[in-house]
Amino acid sequence: MARYANPEVLVETDWVLANMNKPGIKLVEIDVDTKAYDAGHIPGGVGFNWQTQLQDQVRRDIISKEAFEKLIGGAGISNSDTVILYGDNNNWFAAYGFWLFKIYGHKEVRLMNGGRVKWLNEKDKPLTTDLPKITPVKYTAAGPNLDLRAMLPQVFEAQRGGWNLVDVRSPDEFTGKVIAPPGMSETAQRGGHIPGARSVPWSTAVNQDGTFKSAEELQNIYIQQKGVDPKKDTIAYCRIGERSSHTWFVLKYLIGLNNVKNYDGSWTEYGNVVAAPIEKA
Repeated sequence: MARYANPEVLVETDWVLANMNKPGIKLVEIDVDTKAYDAGHIPGGVGFNWQTQLQDQVRRDIISKEAFEKLIGGAGISNSDTVILYGDNNNWFAAYGFWLFKIYGHKEVRLMNGGRVKWLNEKDKPLTTDLPKITPVKYTAAGPNLDLRAMLPQVFEAQRGGWNLVDVRSPDEFTGKVIAPPGMSETAQRGGHIPGARSVPWSTAVNQDGTFKSAEELQNIYIQQKGVDPKKDTIAYCRIGERSSHTWFVLKYLIGLNNVKNYDGSWTEYGNVVAAPIEKA
């Protein structure tokens, strides 16, 4: 059986259970908010709120290098620590956190395969509501490495050919039947997809328990079935950048494509741009 291109970026729940109290291992739960974390989390883990702590609260952007340093150092994480990320919604927001850690140059960062739900479903895995005792440290970020991020001009460039554009939203979002999933507040003026994009919903990459499918299955889905060309650069997008972070992780680290970018502006930016070309169906 073929291995993932970078198998070291994934750890299993049993590995986390065996290593969660070891020096140099730091657990971080990243959710859309911290309600789930407050209700119970892996002992010793800190919780990050995706909405308020990983997003700039004035302009639509990732947090600055200085804000990242303050957040990570304030959580007691040093540059030499191995950071294990997990979260709700099949690790959408944890994958976004992984992307952000890589933008700012953290070397040792992993995703816990299956995320929060898998941990909860395994009866031998402990939960606590106790907050960890944290000693803040000085953290120095690198970068930012903007090669991992697509901005709107690159998205327009990609439509002219030579790139893979991967839309990871649901089929109804891709066709324009709906602009956003039910109950989601972030939306756009128009529905549809970026011209030339291939529809590969993020969920095709995971098993029923939320773990990632095998290397062979992922290569078959993205390359053989959906026609993602390994020789081309790739941009993944969704609605607000969290689901596309999940697919970015799959394409870059599990399949091993060379140049993969996450377009975190995604449809809530593109679908609001005046005169931007849109396809439906």
